[in-house]
Amino acid sequence: MIRVLLADDQALVRAGFRALLDAQDDITVVGEAADGDAAVRLALEHRPDVVLMDIRMPGVDGLVATKRIAADERLADVRVVILTTFDLDEYVFEAIRIGANGFLVKDTEPAELLRAVRAVVAGDALLSPRVTRRLIEEFAARAKDPAGIPDLRGLTDREREVVVLVGEGLTNEGIARRLIMSAATAKTHVSRAMIKVGARDRAQLVVFAYETGLVRPGWQH
Repeated sequence: MIRVLLADDQALVRAGFRALLDAQDDITVVGEAADGDAAVRLALEHRPDVVLMDIRMPGVDGLVATKRIAADERLADVRVVILTTFDLDEYVFEAIRIGANGFLVKDTEPAELLRAVRAVVAGDALLSPRVTRRLIEEFAARAKDPAGIPDLRGLTDREREVVVLVGEGLTNEGIARRLIMSAATAKTHVSRAMIKVGARDRAQLVVFAYETGLVRPGWQH
């Protein structure tokens, strides 16, 4: 059973998500929070598999709450998916940098939300396809704290190729087709690249691709 915590300051939004999620045989909502403080507290109490985190909340917002959850070793297994109202939200990029596992726009289709919850529990970073490239291209140049980026020389040529394709938003299957290899081999290359650059998941590998210049904002592939 996938255990989900909802964090949103709008009760109607939480109710809608709860109704959708609780109707699934493999998902249950274990708690609701109206602000970031409550989200962190309930995350510690319930240890959910996924937190659906609104980024704009009164008091402690979703960005601060995400950072606290990501930094707490007791919550190492908790996945955070940021929910945003807008296609472009500068805070989402920063949230991924500090530990969020992905993001979705709030008006996403119900089936996509359910797929996202299941995907992130399976270890896949969730980046809403319709906004990923626009968001990262828009805000990559504005990212804070660029210091400490790992040396690219640790990556093999093939791993660099794979990181570039991850930066384009390709799935393992897409990478496999582009590079003429099996999906399992593509997944192995992605995993090795994440370990070498210190990315905790695919979302941070996308950020890495832009920050290091392997992929540049505005490039067309």
